[in-house]
Amino acid sequence: MKRLLTQFAAFILGAYGVALRVTCRIHLHHDKRAEVAERGFRYVFGTGHAYQISGLVSADRGTGAMVSRSRDGGMVVPMLKWCGHVPIRGSSGTGRKGGGPALQALIKHVIAGHSAMLAFDGPRGPRGEVQRGLAMLASKTNSAVFFALGRPSRRLILRKTWDRFQIPLPFSRIDLYFSEPITMNSQETLDQFRNRLQVVWEELELRYDPDEASAASLTNRFDQQSAA
Repeated sequence: MKRLLTQFAAFILGAYGVALRVTCRIHLHHDKRAEVAERGFRYVFGTGHAYQISGLVSADRGTGAMVSRSRDGGMVVPMLKWCGHVPIRGSSGTGRKGGGPALQALIKHVIAGHSAMLAFDGPRGPRGEVQRGLAMLASKTNSAVFFALGRPSRRLILRKTWDRFQIPLPFSRIDLYFSEPITMNSQETLDQFRNRLQVVWEELELRYDPDEASAASLTNRFDQQSAA
């Protein structure tokens, strides 16, 4: 019975993803992907865990996307496949959840000539904190990083989740805002690059989704004080 329920939920999520892809209007802002490609660079995308559905709905077909090996992650796989993406199971971390092998698979996917999208603060946060996975993916593939923030005109925000997860509604307009392309300097370390990425993401969210940026900042501060 549990397996049947899981399969049914996966089917519903898949249908939901296709419905978004078909009914939502995507508007791109500051998209410099063609310019980067003309200069001979690969590129990868980073987005916050809260924004990943809007990002994936807007992404090109064939985009590699890392998905948790958990049961919940398994339910997302049909949605990605039905939208034309390539799910890669694991997480952006390392250890028993398979982050290391999954990240290596994502690196191979990009080197083979495809784009990739990574929820840089997943799967457990803290919200909005750029982890090493995105910086490593860009470094190992000699790629430029674009942050992509998709803001739907109609959305549900799960305010009690750690990331204030957003669910776009069908027939929405999704405005996808890109950062400037960011490349790693030969003189900087991976952590220095990650810190520079952090600043760019915070500025992007504060500019294009300021209410969520402020609410998340208050939530993170409260969590830190509670843990102290």
